[in-house]
Amino acid sequence: MANKMLKRTGLPLDLCERLSKHQIVNCRDFLSLSPLELMRLTGQNIHKVYALAKTVSKACAPKMITALEIKTERCSHPTNAFFPTSLAELDEVLHGGLACGTLTEVTGPSGCGKTQFCIMLSVLATLPISMGGLDGTVIYIDTESAFSAERLVEIARCRFPDYFCTEQELIRMTNKIYLYRELTCLDVLKRVESLEDDVISKGVKLIVVDSVASVVRKEFDPRLEGNLAKRSNLLSSEAATLKYLAEEFSIPVILTNQITMRMGQRQAASFKPSSAEIDLLQSEGCGVSPDGETGFATAALGNTWSHSINTRLIMQYLDYHSRQVIVAKSPLAPFAAFMFTIQNSGLILQGEDDQSSSLMEGTDPGLLPIRVRSSIGHCSGRDPLSLTQGKL
Repeated sequence: MANKMLKRTGLPLDLCERLSKHQIVNCRDFLSLSPLELMRLTGQNIHKVYALAKTVSKACAPKMITALEIKTERCSHPTNAFFPTSLAELDEVLHGGLACGTLTEVTGPSGCGKTQFCIMLSVLATLPISMGGLDGTVIYIDTESAFSAERLVEIARCRFPDYFCTEQELIRMTNKIYLYRELTCLDVLKRVESLEDDVISKGVKLIVVDSVASVVRKEFDPRLEGNLAKRSNLLSSEAATLKYLAEEFSIPVILTNQITMRMGQRQAASFKPSSAEIDLLQSEGCGVSPDGETGFATAALGNTWSHSINTRLIMQYLDYHSRQVIVAKSPLAPFAAFMFTIQNSGLILQGEDDQSSSLMEGTDPGLLPIRVRSSIGHCSGRDPLSLTQGKL
């Protein structure tokens, strides 16, 4: 709430413009100043300054709401509560789709379909509400230069051939997706913190960050003292701002994450890390695997980050052609797993994998093993807990 723009707090617009010239644009900036500084910048007396501070404080303070009010709001506006993914079985498990007003993380190994899923959701968000869309625009923050406009158009044409049958509809759809390529941590943070104006002015209904882990893991060298604390603070700031945007405007926020490794006891016994490497392993959630023997891949960025997100979907390989999406963490949905393939029209579900669900139900989502593709191009074994290709 501290990131709320001053122009949305009830302050006079001319005063907001005056303050913006001094880089004071949100509630945090304003309330961080002393009364004397505010008097100098606003040209108001002390009594007026206190009144302005009270207005800003009231606007950014969390408002109490009852469970009944939440339930009534969702029942009266069901289309505002969930964003359907167009994957019927997954939407059914998620009670209608991805929950609006929350952060949904999609994690998995490289090439398993995370960006394909984000691009597909971007197309869906531009569709009319009558077609299961959000009838809005999309902010897509690309940190890996992985976004493909050609793939966007291909998914739109193949998934909704009747709707996107003319060039005019395709142009209208592509004009609704705003792409930002941010390749450093500071650029990503600045972009996220400046999104409120875009959300209002552009009618944004979906925010995508692909990926959160990419720039963070490249820039923060664990061997340098203090880097892990800085990384944690950066991720916390990004998550807090994105949560505010999601909740304030009741929109879904999609984040992609990468994978890291957990070691088995034998590997841990032979591994002699430096103190910096120990800190890194702990921060990434790395340690000894639950079975104590085999190492495996799991979601990156550690336990602190896993608590910042509301829903975690894990994508992993089953074999060369088939993949699996797992609902690993959700405040609404039970643990579930579905097989899928990637086709010209995007992700296509092949049905629910009941065996995988029963095998892994109750597993800590921060420790859930993820299947990765081997160097010879396939994954062996069908048991998701016997991660032959995830062994380290």
